[in-house]
Amino acid sequence: PPVPMQGGALSPEEELKATVLQLRETVLQQKETIGSQREAIRELTGKLSRCEGTDGKSAAGAWKNEVGKGKDTMGDLPRDPAQVIDQLSRTMQTLKDRLESLEHQLRANVSYAALPSDLREMLQRRLGDLERQLLSKVAELEDEKSLLHNETSAHRQKTETALNALLERVSELEKGNSAFKSPDEFKVSLPLRTNYLYGKIKKTLPELYAFTVCLWLRSSASPGIGTPFSYAVPGQANEIVLIEWGNNPIELLINDKVAQLPLFISDGKWHHICITWTTRDGMWEAFQDGEKLGTGENLAPWHPIKPGGVLILGQEQDTVGGRFDATQAFVGEMSQFNIWDRVLKAEDIMNIANCSINMPGNIIPWVDNNVDVFGGATKWPVETCEERLLDL
Repeated sequence: PPVPMQGGALSPEEELKATVLQLRETVLQQKETIGSQREAIRELTGKLSRCEGTDGKSAAGAWKNEVGKGKDTMGDLPRDPAQVIDQLSRTMQTLKDRLESLEHQLRANVSYAALPSDLREMLQRRLGDLERQLLSKVAELEDEKSLLHNETSAHRQKTETALNALLERVSELEKGNSAFKSPDEFKVSLPLRTNYLYGKIKKTLPELYAFTVCLWLRSSASPGIGTPFSYAVPGQANEIVLIEWGNNPIELLINDKVAQLPLFISDGKWHHICITWTTRDGMWEAFQDGEKLGTGENLAPWHPIKPGGVLILGQEQDTVGGRFDATQAFVGEMSQFNIWDRVLKAEDIMNIANCSINMPGNIIPWVDNNVDVFGGATKWPVETCEERLLDL
């Protein structure tokens, strides 16, 4: 159906239809006019024939009689029969000319009446153009829809990728296998006494002539907390070991030599532990929560710590990197395990313990990407240093 034009105006198709109707009405009126004029022509032709068939005198007498009676059937026609005939001839010719003109107009109108077929063709062409435009627009819309679908799919895939990444991140946080806000703000949890839960320091030690080891730990295991850390090298599994085994006191082993330390850390609270040692006279010191509790000497004097070994958290090594004994395993949590290649001053150790300064080890710093966990050991965000202090 035709669509009305804006502002109430007729569409081209409606205008054409209205024109056709007007032409048809004009043709009918002209046919009626032609019919009436043909009747007039036949009447005049009859009169002309009668005039031509009568005698001129009798005709003149008849006209005179008619005039004498006061009747003039021809109106302004002259009284001379020759003039009457000439006038009738001119009138006849005029009527014929008018008739031919009307016939020409009729034929022209009839040709105009044939316009509907042309109109249909034009409308079909117009509808074909509109249909092609519509199909083109539909194709464009389909393309846009396809592009939109592709963009939506890409956006959905990107969203799903981001969600999956977040889920993996959450899973890692739940498992503890991730970096935390700060590379040192994590702890290693070893909740069971087994021979397969442990942590491993990726870096190894260089040759050392002195060292300081500090760490935070919390354990309530009994008897003994086990082995917080051990360092083994080829040919010597007990190069450096800190262990509390059974009912024995905490012991420091260097090159398989033993010193007992006056430390008491199996109460289930966080404690800060520092141990210093130098090869000169084998002197050692033991600090707990920033306070020096013991010192000694002759612990593997003049023995340099050998390089290239394996440093394990939570297990005592009988061979380099292996043969763990569950009875010697550490049970609890530890954090901030740092090693320096020198003996730290007592003032520095106190400041580290009371959270005044943060001094990462220059040989082994406590950073997430330097610690691997195995066997079910986990990494978790650690309590702040101040919170650990409140636990003392």
